Amino acid sequence: MADDSTPGAGAPGAPGRGGVEGTGQSGPELARAAVEAALAKRRAQPRRKAVGDPATGEPRRRRGYTGPGPDPRDPQLFGTLLERMMKARGWQKPKAEATVFGEWERVVGADVAAHCRPIKLEDGELTVEAESTAWATQLRMLSGRLIARIAGEVGHNVVKKLHIQGPSTPSWSRGPRRVRGRGPRDTYG
Repeated sequence: MADDSTPGAGAPGAPGRGGVEGTGQSGPELARAAVEAALAKRRAQPRRKAVGDPATGEPRRRRGYTGPGPDPRDPQLFGTLLERMMKARGWQKPKAEATVFGEWERVVGADVAAHCRPIKLEDGELTVEAESTAWATQLRMLSGRLIARIAGEVGHNVVKKLHIQGPSTPSWSRGPRRVRGRGPRDTYG
């Protein structure tokens, strides 16, 4: 038989056994007592009244179903959210400029897009590179129609003027293998 005077071998609530001194409880009994004390404290507190609708007197619901009508909490289409964000941040003009480059074939038509490509857009002036000098001439004659088509697709005043250039040729006037003289004439274009 153990002596009651040895430390850690005393009553169930002794410090050496994991209990709380003076309560006589340990383990599950102590946890149950803590939960019951918290519940009693919660029940003793006065309940707050729900903020109600003054017209009907019914409390407002903050959670749950949104109901049959439209509600701001309803899921939104991603495109709608992007449009709203672009308007709020003023990104309409950069979006229209990006559409000119990203959707070039749809904007000007497949037949024209097969023979030219946009190079840069600065201050409403679009630079277009044609695949040959013949197509550059053709695009210069169609520039009014192209500007109208672009305005119809992406909006007015995005492209105000077209600069059309022929195909770019390599420059032989500089470099390690430069030859003095006239160089190529009508080889390109």
